[in-house]
Amino acid sequence: MTKPDSAGHDYDVVISGAGLAGSAAAILLARRGVRVALLERRSDPDAFKVMCTHSIQASAYPVLDELGLVPALEKAGAVRNQARWYTRWGWIEPKAAPAGPELPYAYNIRRSTLDPMIRSHAAETPGVDLLLGHRVTGLVREAGRTTGVRASTPQGEREIRARLVVGADGKDSAVAKFAEVPTRLHENARFGYFAHFRNLPLHGGIGQAWFLEPDMAYAFPNDDGVTVIAILPDKKRLPAFREDLEGSFLAFVRALPEAPPIDSAERTTKITGTVDYPLLSREPTAPGLALIGDAALTGDPLWGVGCGWALQSAQWLAEAVASAATGRGDLDRSLVVYARGHRRRLRGHQYLAADFAKARPFNPLERLMYSAAARDESVARHMYLFASRLIGPLRFLTPMAVAKASAVNIRHRVAGAPPAHLPPGS
Repeated sequence: MTKPDSAGHDYDVVISGAGLAGSAAAILLARRGVRVALLERRSDPDAFKVMCTHSIQASAYPVLDELGLVPALEKAGAVRNQARWYTRWGWIEPKAAPAGPELPYAYNIRRSTLDPMIRSHAAETPGVDLLLGHRVTGLVREAGRTTGVRASTPQGEREIRARLVVGADGKDSAVAKFAEVPTRLHENARFGYFAHFRNLPLHGGIGQAWFLEPDMAYAFPNDDGVTVIAILPDKKRLPAFREDLEGSFLAFVRALPEAPPIDSAERTTKITGTVDYPLLSREPTAPGLALIGDAALTGDPLWGVGCGWALQSAQWLAEAVASAATGRGDLDRSLVVYARGHRRRLRGHQYLAADFAKARPFNPLERLMYSAAARDESVARHMYLFASRLIGPLRFLTPMAVAKASAVNIRHRVAGAPPAHLPPGS
């Protein structure tokens, strides 16, 4: 068993990265009696992540609720993230059942609003020390396990020891690099560009996504009347974008079915993005170390899952290790519990996303489900639960769900078939 004494430890847990994952983990751990050092390499408390979908999946709403952030999000103008999706069969428009509850939701909110909010919340939580301007430069290791970090600070180099080190420092995690955690990469055959527009009307006032096979695009309304538009074309189109990014981006958006009227809106940012954004996964734990958020698993920006999974993985870690992190349990066993839960909940989603990142058309099973969802409200609701990450691939593709989609499409074909020839006088 691993029950390290408190002697020789400055904190119970040291977290590298005070973004969504790190700040959420610090709050949830501290509320469970854990002493936390929350390190952030940037010195500005209002710093934020620029390239993001700015969308928090409905699966993460319980975490927002536990953090106590829902009232602040509503006050800040966060937009409840309903959406409709274009396919070659028409629009999938999930709606609540006539006598049922409203569809689950979370929020779209710009990271320039969200990141300072949750970081401030962490700084105000008893048991959390927010240490700005602290960049991790190495790990302290003893007998094959991580026992702390070395950090560059405004006052010089510093060593901080803890029972557990948490990497919440993004896809290029320095903590994972220093710990030599193996990284698995999945090529993304799409590139992506984003821009923000103010006063851009959208159909129904809700998010829109376009499955153009293989190209993708979406428009998500956010706080302060700002809508983020992202386009994710096949890399075969990259030469044209490199030649004229502005013209190519605007032409792509204008050509979308029911295209948002960008020419009458105010663009508030330049067009930014990346031409290479592979999907990444790492083993989420090692002796004395855990990874959360993008440091553990970076999804395809096409699906907008990063913010939600950052918050959820922070919650899963806090639930698993809080007691052991204070010396009241077996830390290694607690880390095994976290790692198993992380893999069980996210591995299937990541597998499907990595396959779709090959920039291919829909496969037969996807054609079945998406076409049925465009034709039937109950299938559309089922797809909404999956797209919101409230159910996993196995529940999405149960035999009953596949049979329902097949029946919907059969009825559609029969209804659309020309009438059979009838003999005279019948």
